[in-house]
Formats: sequence, C-alpha cells, structure tokens
Amino acid sequence: MGAMSALWRWDLLNADGAPMTGGDPAQTFPTQSEAESWVGEHWPELVEAGVDAVTLLEGDVLVYGPMSLRPAE
Repeated sequence: MGAMSALWRWDLLNADGAPMTGGDPAQTFPTQSEAESWVGEHWPELVEAGVDAVTLLEGDVLVYGPMSLRPAE
C-alpha cells in the first residue's frame, strides 16, 4: 500500500464568498475526477440552494477555486 491519499472535497461558497453551513455534510471523493463529475451533475441544485461558487480541496490543500457555478451572462 502506498501513502494514504487525502480525500477530495468541495467547499461551497455563498455570493459573499463565505462558506455555506447547514444542509448535507460535505461530500468527499476518492479522486479528483469523481469530485468534478459530482459537481458537474449537481451544480443546478447547488445554485438553487444558494451556492455561488465552489473550491476544490485535496485534504486541506486548495487545488483550485473559487469557481463560479453561475452561468456566464
């Protein structure tokens, strides 16, 4: 077995850039591609719930973001 890899997760941000609280506990994923697939499938309901942007983390390390979920005008 190799080193234990960190789980991937999304931080959900509101329009002010503040982390969202409440709702489901943060989803975690074993790979970056699974995390990206999940947000690709669920972004409409995230936007409906008030999520404005997301950041991707591997463990506690920021991978990228914030990335807006709003459609480009």
